[in-house]
Amino acid sequence: MAFFDVPLGTKLRSLAEALPSARPEPAPPHALRANTAAAPQSLQLPQLRELDVQVDTTHAALWCFMHPKGPPSFTPSLLRELIALRHAIHDHASEIGLRYFVGASRLPGIYNLGGDLQHFVAMIRNQDRESLRAYAVDCCDVAFHMTMGFNTPVLTIGLVQGDALGGGFEGAMSFNILVAERSARLGLPEVLFNLFPGMGSMSFLSRKIGFGRAERMILSGKIYTAEELYDMGLVDVLAEDGEGEAEVRKFISGSEARYRMYKSLAQARQRVAPLTFDELCDITDIWVETAMHLGETDLRRMERLALAQRRRVERA
Repeated sequence: MAFFDVPLGTKLRSLAEALPSARPEPAPPHALRANTAAAPQSLQLPQLRELDVQVDTTHAALWCFMHPKGPPSFTPSLLRELIALRHAIHDHASEIGLRYFVGASRLPGIYNLGGDLQHFVAMIRNQDRESLRAYAVDCCDVAFHMTMGFNTPVLTIGLVQGDALGGGFEGAMSFNILVAERSARLGLPEVLFNLFPGMGSMSFLSRKIGFGRAERMILSGKIYTAEELYDMGLVDVLAEDGEGEAEVRKFISGSEARYRMYKSLAQARQRVAPLTFDELCDITDIWVETAMHLGETDLRRMERLALAQRRRVERA
């Protein structure tokens, strides 16, 4: 279509050349790779060690696959990369004609298992309230701007091909459209250590399924199948196992009119039930205070779960 001719033919290809390779060796945080020389001077992309970012110039889409170097969770370093990438997209999405952002994972059988539990335990034992809050606010930053499409014309799509638990489920719910493969499992197990998921679950769930059902889901700690959440309206597209990427590509290959319809629907949802960054931060303040009063028994449960997560990744 003529609408895409110029940005796809020129600027999106410049973005593709500017992006780092899938698994680069670490470089100084302020540096750009040598192959960014062909990119416009205004395009400043971060170095990425835990994100594999690829550009689909045909469909004006940017694919972002998580591959954390540590726990299969939202570690502080992974959050920093997501925020840095968010800034780059916000600054340049309109000028390069970007239409879709797709968030997924490179970990076999795992989308994301949530908060960095070992990090939580250390901060709670040290009563380091400010550091815990800073971590939680970073989580809210990522979730809020994903919901808002980075305040750009971008429509965000989450692809869950494995387990999305705790903050991983919250992150998945922050996308404008959620695609999940049938064998994926999603849930909020925080109640097991007397905590609630505090980085968006109440905000996202209540807007989709109502406060009563949201609270029951949070307090149950139940892990749901993707099919169950599809029936509840929390998963938008249910894909067969191994077909998730194909379903996303099918979606983004639609017409310009279809893209505009879905983007307009996301904007309409925000008008009817506005989500603010302050709302997310106020709730996460409650979460921080609750976490700071957890007992040693709950902290040991966190440690056991963190150990089980690490062993699972090692086995994979």
